[in-house]
Amino acid sequence: MIVKMSKYAFMVYHKEYDAFLQELRELGVLHVKEINSIKDHDGLQSLLAERKRLDAAVRFSAARNKQSYETVYPAGNVDKEKGLQMAAHLEDLQEKMHRLMTRKAALEKDMAYMEIWGDFDFTNIRLLREAGYAVDFYSCPTSHYEPKWGEEYNAFLVNNVQSITYFVTVTKVGTPIEIDAERAKMPGKGLKELQDDYLHLEVEINGLDMAIDAYAALHYNDMIEADKLIQDEFNYLNAWAQTDHEAEDRLLILEGFVPTAEAQSLENALSAKGYYYLPLEIKEEEPVPIKLHNDAFSRLFEPITRMFSLPNYTEFDPTPFFAPFFMLFFGLCFGDGGYGLLVILVCAYFKRKASPQVKDYLSLFQYFGLAALIVGTCTGSIFGVALATVPALAAVKDYFVSSDNLMTFSIIIGLVQIVFGKTVAALKTMQQRGTKYGIAPMAWVFVIIALLVALGLPMLSVQLPSLLVNVCFGIAGLGLLVAFLYNSPGKNVFLNLGTGLWNTYNMASGLLGDTLSYIRLFAIGLTGSILGGVFNSLAIDMTEGMNIFLRIIVMLLILVLGHAINFGLCTISSLVHPLRLIFVEYYKNAEFEGGGKDYRPFKKA
Repeated sequence: MIVKMSKYAFMVYHKEYDAFLQELRELGVLHVKEINSIKDHDGLQSLLAERKRLDAAVRFSAARNKQSYETVYPAGNVDKEKGLQMAAHLEDLQEKMHRLMTRKAALEKDMAYMEIWGDFDFTNIRLLREAGYAVDFYSCPTSHYEPKWGEEYNAFLVNNVQSITYFVTVTKVGTPIEIDAERAKMPGKGLKELQDDYLHLEVEINGLDMAIDAYAALHYNDMIEADKLIQDEFNYLNAWAQTDHEAEDRLLILEGFVPTAEAQSLENALSAKGYYYLPLEIKEEEPVPIKLHNDAFSRLFEPITRMFSLPNYTEFDPTPFFAPFFMLFFGLCFGDGGYGLLVILVCAYFKRKASPQVKDYLSLFQYFGLAALIVGTCTGSIFGVALATVPALAAVKDYFVSSDNLMTFSIIIGLVQIVFGKTVAALKTMQQRGTKYGIAPMAWVFVIIALLVALGLPMLSVQLPSLLVNVCFGIAGLGLLVAFLYNSPGKNVFLNLGTGLWNTYNMASGLLGDTLSYIRLFAIGLTGSILGGVFNSLAIDMTEGMNIFLRIIVMLLILVLGHAINFGLCTISSLVHPLRLIFVEYYKNAEFEGGGKDYRPFKKA
């Protein structure tokens, strides 16, 4: 859910303002309201550039530390200037490494070219020139080479590579050479010299590489601390930038938002210091910072919410509403119980030493794995093995969910989410605009549910009493009457009727298209199960007739490689398509607006 916020204004005498900001920062609960753009503030932009520079250095160092397994040293006594100097030195090392790698690539290119010509000493070429003979290097397509060049210019064939002929001519200095060939651009050093240069360069690169690893490990935490200092300086300067100056700069006014649960403690602390504050009413459509507070399960899905957009302050937090659906969708797309169990076990293993943030993601994937395990067990698919075809399970094969039933279930769960989304949209309209504006949207919900019961259940071979069917039709008719005549409260009946007809068209076409989108849950899950079975069949059929030991090895290779590919494809599709169903289908029907800005309290980093 969205945490309720309280708005405050603070009026402080200019000589006490620094102490006031220090107190606010220590309390760490106020989100400063932005009244001025930081893009127009040179000091803030400079600090942002410094943070960007340090952040790049920190990320680079973190990556190097993971690769090199160097011991990372704790932070020492560091200030902002030292941190920026460390980042600058690291940039210099990176630039030097870039120059060396560029030189290495050039040497590799020259060596590859010189291998065509062979190993020779350019000193001999120069001695020949001093003696009056010029040695020139040429290349041309093999079909263009003329044998007469050997007689006219003493041409000697050196090599033929990919239909290109490489040759040299030996002529007296000053002799004009007129041949249809391209003069070769020689490196100026022989192959042996180039190889020696390459070996020396590799030693230099390795030494620099070790130096970068050592420097990254030594100063990683130092740069993090320096970044925190810059972040604190930025937040402090930003608080000044968002301050309104009154009474010839003698009175300074600051506005901000505080979680209502923390408001009393803020008031008590400021009252004790004698600072003046005034609670303000939050205006309609005012950009209020968003802080989400959900239970342990729904909180794991908050990164998915943030991936699209935070809700605005006047609507509902969508996280707890879509979390169970997303988990189920993942299980339906993954479609294999064995893969689901594997996800649970792998995440449990890595959770032992993971950081708290990573643990949350691993816990999320464990829930995904649980959903896949349940769905895969119900459909009878374990590592691509169709349990219904196993002779030992013949007695229970009828209890497994068939593909036809799975497709029906995908459509049903899609309808459930769509109707649920429309219910959320109606309740949100009631909250934002008033109860009367949500009556027509809620009427559509009753119409859809009544028609689904009256017409949909018989399609699933569920026989209903005629009285119940008539009641459903009656509810649908009454709902349509309300939706047609009361969709625009306060407007005339003809406008309501026209709007109702247009809404009916949009509702019918949208409902059909949205529902069909959920068939992808069935199709993707079925595809993963079939691919798993295909790899199992390949492992058995392709190794038939092999020696038993060789067959086991080959089968294991096929199974491991095949299921690894299938597992990767299933993971990608099981994340992408549920995201689409949530962000496109559910958000549209729930009329999600978004656009909320994250709650960032003014406090020390």
